[in-house]
Amino acid sequence: MSSAQGAGRRVLRVRVKPRSSRAAVVEDTSGGATVSVHAPPDKGEANREALRLLADHFGLPLSDVRILRGASSPLKLVELSAGRRRAGAGEGKG
Repeated sequence: MSSAQGAGRRVLRVRVKPRSSRAAVVEDTSGGATVSVHAPPDKGEANREALRLLADHFGLPLSDVRILRGASSPLKLVELSAGRRRAGAGEGKG
């Protein structure tokens, strides 16, 4: 997995693991991430939870995180926009 950066945005390769016992975002050494979510992969529930977790992890508003590709797959391309970081969000995380 890897990430790409452009003017004002970052694109991550993300693997979503639905029905996990704990919700977490783990960045890997290639710049991608694995997102474990409690929600099942049903009607977009896992995707919505994954986007919320990524927004919180990177200190972004939810509106600045979106799936570019892979909405129905565990492997996704997710865009993080260069919007404003929320104060105090994402601090002290890996």
